[in-house]
Amino acid sequence: MTMGARLDRLRRVLEKEQVRSISRRYFIANGFDGTLTSIGVVVGAYLSGIGEGLTAVAIGLGAAVGLGTSGVWSVWEIERAEALADQQRLERAMLTDLKDTRVQRENRAAQIVHAIASATGPLLAIGLTLVPLTLEGIVFSMLQAVLASIAVGVLLLATFGIYLASISRQRWYVAAVRMGLAGIVVAGINVLLPG
Repeated sequence: MTMGARLDRLRRVLEKEQVRSISRRYFIANGFDGTLTSIGVVVGAYLSGIGEGLTAVAIGLGAAVGLGTSGVWSVWEIERAEALADQQRLERAMLTDLKDTRVQRENRAAQIVHAIASATGPLLAIGLTLVPLTLEGIVFSMLQAVLASIAVGVLLLATFGIYLASISRQRWYVAAVRMGLAGIVVAGINVLLPG
């Protein structure tokens, strides 16, 4: 199959509202998880006595690998099972085999889109949240870098809220506060944990 044919299939798949909607959900949900995980890692690293930002970044990148892999793997298997179930229902209704058809190929393309969106959310969220820690010792003290990382995480969560409000026609500032508050809660719980 030529690259042009593959791009055409991808375009057709991305034109489907259902594909875009599901991919958005995976991206936002896993981006939300990645942001909260990153805030927890940053605060936990600081409270554990880690005094170098790059050490905390290394720990955060380990979390990113785990969440990114989870995002790809789980969504690949979930979407594979759902696509096969849909295909089997359609085959029974049409009394025909749909293997190696446009239906199956577009289901596979949608599966790839969903898996990429699922992995991109946490990778992007964790990466952005960790950026201030890379500046520890250059621009920030360790405490300042941690506080800046928390602020980036809260702003990222608020941005997710604003985006969700834009597609559901809610008040953007209410959604931003609701989502951003989760980051503050995670940071606060980590501070209150014994140890």
